[in-house]
Amino acid sequence: MRIGFFTDTYFPQVSGVATSIRTLKNELEKQGHEVYIFTTTDPDADEFEKDIVRMPSVPFVSFTDRRIVVRGIWFAYRIAKELELELIHTHTEFGAGFLGKMVANRLRIPVVHTYHTMYEDYLHYIANGKVVRPAHVKHFIKMFVNHSTGVVCPSKRVVDTLQRYEVDVPMRIIPTGIEVAHFIRPDITKEDTERVREKLGIQPDELMILSLSRLSYEKNIHVIVQQFPEILMSYPAARLVIVGKGPYREDLEELTHELGIEDYVQFTGEVDHEDVAYYYHAADYFVSASTSETQGLTYAEAIASGTQCIVEGNDYLNQLLDDESLGVTFEHDSDFSDSFIRYAQRQIPLDPQVRQNKLIEISAERFGSEIFKFYQEMIVYYGENHSEEKIPARTVRKMRVRINSLRNGEDK
Repeated sequence: MRIGFFTDTYFPQVSGVATSIRTLKNELEKQGHEVYIFTTTDPDADEFEKDIVRMPSVPFVSFTDRRIVVRGIWFAYRIAKELELELIHTHTEFGAGFLGKMVANRLRIPVVHTYHTMYEDYLHYIANGKVVRPAHVKHFIKMFVNHSTGVVCPSKRVVDTLQRYEVDVPMRIIPTGIEVAHFIRPDITKEDTERVREKLGIQPDELMILSLSRLSYEKNIHVIVQQFPEILMSYPAARLVIVGKGPYREDLEELTHELGIEDYVQFTGEVDHEDVAYYYHAADYFVSASTSETQGLTYAEAIASGTQCIVEGNDYLNQLLDDESLGVTFEHDSDFSDSFIRYAQRQIPLDPQVRQNKLIEISAERFGSEIFKFYQEMIVYYGENHSEEKIPARTVRKMRVRINSLRNGEDK
């Protein structure tokens, strides 16, 4: 099968969405399919990239490290037609996502969408939440997703949200998989992890607690920092290592100073993708209080690395951490420190068989297989239900108005 992925974020940009797209592309290609990426221009991208089509883009409002496609409708259509794409899979609700739907409509092929982002958790980035309201998000997402053939939902939380938005196309829960071999890493020795800890100034008898994510408000890292003094009362040798970059770093650093714990908390900045596994292996526990996750890649990475998790729960994470040897979830922000202390005190050993079974569940291989099954079902569904009529002209006009509002020039 020849498949086109339309996305506003892809490598060299680093994000959970970009990682999941690359993982899926690799798995589908292993199965013998052809996958082409239609994405944004990027000043850091290589000049020649196999199977990647880059379209003119600009930095996205309030997320200047992310970009959004603003031109290239006919260019994308001509390339897609020449490649004889059989299905389009959109991974964004903005520029490239609109283009993907228009191209699919013109080619008369199904379009599958993955809903990656819980936008209601990010409204504060746009005029402090005073302009775009949850009702606006509902209307926008309902219009966009309902013009898909089907939608991939990384978790039940996404299904519940889309049902609340009155989305009525076929949905399938398919948790995002990871390349487990990148994190199991038997080649990472005790000496390797000791070097990581030494670099961080953490002694062998000290407890390394790891937070790894984008440093943004919705990741709730401030909850971990605020309650860390309580953990220090029970574990004076505990050290918190915060890995990642983002707009909230300065606020978090200021919070550690206010609490007087700057000697116990270390910010590493962004770590190279190839080195992330070393941090998981060096850590004693992985922690998170994020409530905005839809696919939880870092949690799966921690499990694959053999690092136990203490994280704020939701339907997806409660199922992911369904055995206490893997870790535990807590219900409310205020429960973090107590949950951590109780779990650490119990010293529950990791169950190798439980972990092995979980590795199969979170593997990229299973992810790719489930996605392709959904593609096949959506091709049949599209054939049975597709009308020869195109998307209503009024809807197309609305899409074009949204794109034109961001354009710097006319399509070539």
